Amino acid sequence: MKKVISICLILFLGAAELSAQTDSIYIEAKLSSDKKTLEVNQELVYYNRSEKDLHTIKLLNWVSAYKKRGTSLVYRKLEDRNNDLHFAKPEQLGKLLNLNIPQADHQPVPIIDISEENIFIPLNTVLKPGESTKLAIRYQVQLPDSGFTGYGTSDTSTALKYFFIVPDHFDPDNISKRNYHDIEESVSFDTHWTVNFDIPVNYFIESNLQQVQMNSFKGYLDSDPEFLISQNEYPSIKVKTQEIDTEIKFGYNLKPEEKQNLEFYLPLHLQFIKERTGFIPKKLFISDKFRGKEDFFGNNDIKFWKFKFQLFTDAEKTDLDYFGIITKKILDENIIADKQDHHWFKNGLKSYLEIQYLKKFYNETKLLGHLPEAKIFGVKPLKLFHASELKLSDRYGIAYQYIMSQNLDQKIDEKFAVLSNFNDMAISSFETGTLFDHTAEKIGVERFDSLLKDYVDKNIHKQINPDDFLQELSEKDKTTHYLSGFLTQKNRVNFKLRKFKKEGDSLNITISKNTDDAIPVKLETQTREGETNSYWIETKERERDMMVTIPALDTYKITLNDDYIFPEANYRDNFLYAKGFFSNTKKIKLKLIKDIPNPEFNEIYLNPRIRFSNAYDKFLFGINFKNQSLFDQKFLYSITPMYSSGTGKLTGSGTVSYSFLPAESIFRSLTFGVSGSYFHYDYDLAYRKASIFSNLSFRKNPRSTVSRGIGISYNYYERDLSPVMIANRDYDKYNLWSVGYGYTDNQMIHEKSLSISAQGMEDFNKITAEGLYRWEFAPKQKLSLRLFAGYFMRNDTRNNTFNYGISRVSNYSFSYSLLGESATGGLLSQQFILADGGFKSFIPGSVNQWITSFNVDSSVWKIFHVYADAGIYKNKNSSTQFIWDSGIKVRVIPDFLEVYFPIQSSLGFEPSFKDYAKRIRYTLVLNLGAIINAARRGWY
Repeated sequence: MKKVISICLILFLGAAELSAQTDSIYIEAKLSSDKKTLEVNQELVYYNRSEKDLHTIKLLNWVSAYKKRGTSLVYRKLEDRNNDLHFAKPEQLGKLLNLNIPQADHQPVPIIDISEENIFIPLNTVLKPGESTKLAIRYQVQLPDSGFTGYGTSDTSTALKYFFIVPDHFDPDNISKRNYHDIEESVSFDTHWTVNFDIPVNYFIESNLQQVQMNSFKGYLDSDPEFLISQNEYPSIKVKTQEIDTEIKFGYNLKPEEKQNLEFYLPLHLQFIKERTGFIPKKLFISDKFRGKEDFFGNNDIKFWKFKFQLFTDAEKTDLDYFGIITKKILDENIIADKQDHHWFKNGLKSYLEIQYLKKFYNETKLLGHLPEAKIFGVKPLKLFHASELKLSDRYGIAYQYIMSQNLDQKIDEKFAVLSNFNDMAISSFETGTLFDHTAEKIGVERFDSLLKDYVDKNIHKQINPDDFLQELSEKDKTTHYLSGFLTQKNRVNFKLRKFKKEGDSLNITISKNTDDAIPVKLETQTREGETNSYWIETKERERDMMVTIPALDTYKITLNDDYIFPEANYRDNFLYAKGFFSNTKKIKLKLIKDIPNPEFNEIYLNPRIRFSNAYDKFLFGINFKNQSLFDQKFLYSITPMYSSGTGKLTGSGTVSYSFLPAESIFRSLTFGVSGSYFHYDYDLAYRKASIFSNLSFRKNPRSTVSRGIGISYNYYERDLSPVMIANRDYDKYNLWSVGYGYTDNQMIHEKSLSISAQGMEDFNKITAEGLYRWEFAPKQKLSLRLFAGYFMRNDTRNNTFNYGISRVSNYSFSYSLLGESATGGLLSQQFILADGGFKSFIPGSVNQWITSFNVDSSVWKIFHVYADAGIYKNKNSSTQFIWDSGIKVRVIPDFLEVYFPIQSSLGFEPSFKDYAKRIRYTLVLNLGAIINAARRGWY
């Protein structure tokens, strides 16, 4: 009873200091000796901030996100290619153990399910707007392991955030459910906290709240409270100048050199931020998780085997990392914005301040830092790359260009929960920051910063709507009016330098844009000596073409929006030369290795190629001519003449394609193309292939693992035939058409794919379907199921060339990478391709009517799997046959090099056969694209 009275007294005295509309939360929390359980006594004073009467209050019970499989948190982690929480043991999970909320009559409030992340508490009396109510809450929390999200318990520390039961201040109506996704979204703002801890002996505790005495914290926060309980006492740095008095606490150890660097850089960081935003908190707490999320992307050392290449010095890395970390922490602590809807505002401001910081202190620093200066045998090889010429500040435009070129970008004001991890950085942060910087450069940096200061200052302790900030910008300068609409759609704005004409001492330059918005554009002229002149051109609404007249001077080159100052869809048409052979055109540049594209040139990449093709062409030597850089392009060509060492003849291939990439459509890309190739499929026997194709990829959610597409192709083939093949009336020329639909879902636990295709020529028509399901039933342990079905609707072929294969595929379309296309014996003939029947044992024959097969593969131990195949098939004028096989698979390099050892099959016990070594099969996939696609899953 005394404890209850003391709690009430503290609440009353604390409340006297607060405004009438400020919530207050008093907590007494006891951490168990094993650091797995948190016992909480809590008092909550809640104000109705809505404009309607409340009958219930929603409380967030986010520890329940860790309770079991199937929660939003588990799904998001799987999207990020992390299955730790999915496979966690019960003792590693988090959950609410019990909950008691007494009413006025001392009876507990009836709660249906305490495992829900949103608990709705019925009120005895209606809570009118502006009125408050008090809740006493007692509960126990089982803390999860911190390895899942960075919050929870570990052997050495306990990090507490989002584990206390609190109201959702971004939902004043208490209606909408809000689940925990581990995206660092704030839910408790404008709240006064008092938190007292009872923790094990010899443990220390740190927080973003002010510490009033040992293990006790108190203060006002516009963000969520965060606590770190640890056996270690971590360092802090105090910054005290005439204008700043701030303590920065760290939730991790600092190396002596790192701390020394921080003592130098932190005062500079805080002063720089204060001059542009006007606010610096008295205390900042930087957790290890926050550091990892907000540090400077792309400045890490490159480590390869025993080699280490340092892009930046340790001092520079500390400076770059902590400027971004400190900036975002200050913005989070002082600006109240719903992250789901307005993530772009704080993310964009962070990038804007970074850009301004780089312009001031790293204006001439390169994107690759000091790495281009590294010498190998006295040569600086990286100097050959355009990437070595890019400025560090160009990173913001390059990241956006990369994701936009694949049509996987999203609009800036997309809900944060559906942003891909890469778009969180490239769109929400980098693109928005570039827009802010573009605006600041146009209206004046000091003017922009002044407007920002005023806006933040008048919204202290208030939830903001950043649209108001854009409206104020528009009222101050009409050239920023386009911003509000720009954020609501995928950006495809493009400016183009069409042509120029010199008249006397003036240049008449024609500029076009593909939007009706009045967006200012920066035009720059440059002489051969490098002298530049800049002009801001204010375009007009609904006027897409305009002529600008500027002094001719000694202009050599004309540029629009140089240095990625505006996030355009295409920078390739922003350059013109005013003198020389390439006047009014773009220069051509030859390069040896793929690079970040230089939009100033039409680049042609010349890549020497050496590869092993098959037993007939053997090693191929040649050179590839193409225009594809590290970024995707709409128009692509690739021509590769090669010398075949196996035949001594010239071979090769070529492809030309064009892709349509609509920003808003039911499809992501529509590609049309033609291709041709000439290689050998047997000793002294060549084939020629010419194709016309079209591929349609449907639009996908960038966070989703689902992809869908339709492909249509027509192929013409010519084959050299041997005398035996001629005698057997084999096909020397044939035409194939095909149409197919593909669906893949590469999610971590339940991977699925489905393909349906139809193929035909003058002698046959067939339809094929294949489904694959792969289930990860334990960490790195999978069960794969494959179902295949093929049916000839018409088959008047002269031989078995176009038949379905049982254990071997007939590569009549030359679409499989077979080392021995026509091999009937030896190691090359033992290569296995999972296609058609998919049997691993050498079951003879092929199928000319219909076949259905079922393939099973399951993990047993480490790299060892067991497999089994079963199927039925029917040939013309023959009875239906049932076949099966089984064996052991060894995954030497999973999905790339795997070996199959048959055991029992329709043929018998195969290890007893004398030629058993010849019955062992293997898969060998040498596809760099497949490796890259597997590595980037979870980013987009």
